[in-house]
Order: sequence, then structure tokens, then C-alpha cells
Amino acid sequence: MASSAKKFITSSFFGLTLLVALIAFFLNFKSSQKLFSAEELALYNGTDDSLPILLGILGSVFDVTKGKSHYGVGGGYHHFAGRDASRAFVSGNFTGDGLTDSLQGLSSTEVHSVVGWRDFYFRSYKFVGRLVGRYYDGQGNPTKYLKGAEAKAARGAQLMEKQKEIEAKQSSCNSRWSQADGGEVWCDNGFPRLVQRPLEIALTGKMSKRCACYNEDQLGQPGLEVYSGCDYLAKRCQV
Repeated sequence: MASSAKKFITSSFFGLTLLVALIAFFLNFKSSQKLFSAEELALYNGTDDSLPILLGILGSVFDVTKGKSHYGVGGGYHHFAGRDASRAFVSGNFTGDGLTDSLQGLSSTEVHSVVGWRDFYFRSYKFVGRLVGRYYDGQGNPTKYLKGAEAKAARGAQLMEKQKEIEAKQSSCNSRWSQADGGEVWCDNGFPRLVQRPLEIALTGKMSKRCACYNEDQLGQPGLEVYSGCDYLAKRCQV
């Protein structure tokens, strides 16, 4: 009986110790994930050599000091330092209103690209905290905007994969371009045709076409376009 009681006490003590350790670990982890205001993050823009250089993307904040030659004053990516300019990672607009964390109006593939950039920073730089605002609330919890962006990015990834599968069934044309001769497309087997990319509108919000090679018995399919100035059964076309 005494032995059973001893085992029970030992087991309970071990369980309590483990619980305390887990709570301590969680609290330490939470405390290491600093919450920044936009004003505070702006101080870490690389203009003060006594401070690290930080940047935000989708509300996640990273220490990019080891890339000072890029993110410091005069560096090609200095415009990202001290702020969350998520949109600029895909828009290429590095001035004024372009340096914003808003992804409104971006396509699913563009949002997928922004998430890809965030993943790059997680792999390449030290994650130091979260920016309170659009993507994280005052307690550091994800907002509906972050969840929406990640869901849209996931849809973009699925559509991209589906489009790859569709296009893999119809081989693409060979192509080349030179300043002297201009552009040329050709097929080793089949005939070059312009065809609308079926998921492009869903992916980017725009319509585009690609060059694919079709056998002669496929040329009557709807939606196939002969290159301007190119013979119906030509295997090479100037573009």
C-alpha cells in the first residue's frame, strides 16, 4: 500500500514538473516573439548603426542585418527595411503608396508569390516577432486578413498546378528571339497555334495565350489561332 502511494506521489510530481516546464517553455516562446507597432518597426530601417535592420512581410518581422549590403542605406532592397511592404514584393512599385502591406486587388498567384517570399525569409533570416495591424492583432493572433491571404495563396497554388497538368497534355512550341531577326516559334512535331490559357483569368485576372503544337487532325478544334502571316500548315512562324 505504501509502495503504491509512493508511486502515485512520484508520478504526480513528475506530471506536475512536466506541466510547469511546458508552461515555462510556452511563456518563454511567447515572450521571444515581440509585438511591434508600425512606428516602432520604422526605427529599425537601417539608418541607425546601433540597431538591427528589420523588415515585415504579411505581418511577420525578420532581422535582415546580415544582409546589410542589400537592406542598409544605399542597398537595392533598402525600401523594405523598417516596414511591411508586402505588396511591393510582387508589384515592383517601391515608392509612395506602393510600399504597403495591402494585397487588395492582387491575383491568387500574386498572393501565392508573396507567401512564397515570406517562406523565404523564414528559411533565410531570423524571425523576431509580429507587426500589430493588418495581419496580427494586439495579442499577436492572426487576423482574418492573414487567414484570407493564405487561403487565396493556397487556391493560387492549386490553380497553377492544375494549369501545368492541362498544358503538359499539349506540348509547347519552341521559340527564340534575336534583335536582328525578331521572334520565331516552331514545332518539331505538329503545327504552331496560339491558344488561350484556360485558367489564366482565374489565376491573374487577365487573359493570355500560349503557343502549343497540334497535329494536323487537331487543327479544326475551336479556339486555335494561326499566327498572323503564317501559312496554315507551316511548322515555323515569325512573330
